[in-house]
Amino acid sequence: MARRSGFLRTLSGRFLLLTVGFVMLAEVLIFLPSIARFRYDFLAERLKMAQLAALTQLATEDMITPELEAELLANAQVYNVVLRRDEIRQLVLSSPIPGEVNATFDLRMTAPLQLIRDALAALADPPNRIVRVIGYPVQDAGELIEVTMETKELRAAMLEYGLRILFLSALISAVTAFLLFLSVQRLLVQPIRRVVQHMQAYAEAPEDARRVIEPSASVDELRTAEEALKSLQTQMTGALRQKERLAQLGGAVAKISHDLRNILATAQLFADRLENSADPVVARAAPKLIGSISRAVSLCEATLTFGKAEESPPQLKRFALRPLVDELVEGEGLGSEGAISCLIDIPPSLAVRADSEQLYRVLGNLARNARQAIEATGRPGTIEISAGEGDHDWWIRVGDTGPGLPARAREHLFTAFHGGTRKGGSGLGLAIAQELVRGHGGRLDLARSDGDGTEFLIHLPKSTEGQGAG
Repeated sequence: MARRSGFLRTLSGRFLLLTVGFVMLAEVLIFLPSIARFRYDFLAERLKMAQLAALTQLATEDMITPELEAELLANAQVYNVVLRRDEIRQLVLSSPIPGEVNATFDLRMTAPLQLIRDALAALADPPNRIVRVIGYPVQDAGELIEVTMETKELRAAMLEYGLRILFLSALISAVTAFLLFLSVQRLLVQPIRRVVQHMQAYAEAPEDARRVIEPSASVDELRTAEEALKSLQTQMTGALRQKERLAQLGGAVAKISHDLRNILATAQLFADRLENSADPVVARAAPKLIGSISRAVSLCEATLTFGKAEESPPQLKRFALRPLVDELVEGEGLGSEGAISCLIDIPPSLAVRADSEQLYRVLGNLARNARQAIEATGRPGTIEISAGEGDHDWWIRVGDTGPGLPARAREHLFTAFHGGTRKGGSGLGLAIAQELVRGHGGRLDLARSDGDGTEFLIHLPKSTEGQGAG
């Protein structure tokens, strides 16, 4: 039983069942008019035989004996025959009727659906009935012929004919289903099974280019699928090789950054002592040297942090945004008394659903970049942080009055090691910020950057679908 149910779950098994079902449905649609036509022809043949018997009686006038009349009616298998000619209705042959007439069937004006209903009613009615049948005489031998007959032989003949039709239908269905089954196996199932086997083999070793499928199907649709699969596998194999190289390179860079950070830390200690040198030239060069070493150390630390790729999923909680931004401004030293002031336009009642630690890092990176951009101009400036909400998301805007981003920086703004917005920058800050925002299901966009400053816009969705919740 389990094996049979397993076969029925396969494409071949289901196609076999569908084929048998559709063929049998077609045979049923053929059977109904066929059995109706058989009944009509049977009754028409009885009318024809009754007409011949009646013409025999009319030709010999009163010379037929009662015994011969009974024999004529027996040969025609009817009880009486009525002819209507020249507007005269004449009982030509007659014999005692063993019962009442149960129904009357007029073959002159019967529609196809009525014939089918009458045929099904005859099959479903086992008792022998007496019925009256009316039709047209053959060879224009009158206007009407009417006979009275039993239904026993009619139903027996219909059952025999129906069984032959059903047997033939079952045989045709079996042969057709078997041939279609073999055809589907060869044209569809085997090629699909081959594609599946290639996919399974490729999944075991996707970096092995020898396991990429070679299209060979003769069916256009399957060949198109194989070609698409080949293209996908080729791209994936190349991507995996590139990823492996990048992973190896990343590991090497991380080791180099770790050792270089230690070396630079030692150099920074010695550089700090140079600030106290009595030599004015050394004293003037020391701050620049210390700044360069500090930037190098920061780059090494950022590279190590980014290379770990161990950011945990955000733990979403509802919290007030204004206190978080106040803490950030204080931590970054952006008080209103300095050369760079910070304006906060966030309603105290505004609460967002996010990971507070990760959002602090995002806003910190944006605020730090804004401060560095303003400092690079050597003039005072302002950083503005505002927020609000719409029907589907919360938005946070971070803008500055700096010089704007150069065109080259905008092309790879969120790409690590490519999107640095200042000289000596690594571009990791914006790359990490965008990654954290995406982890919330949101997005980080550059809203504006021109001579009046730069503005970034964060969108955080209110829906928690597809996100982790804390």
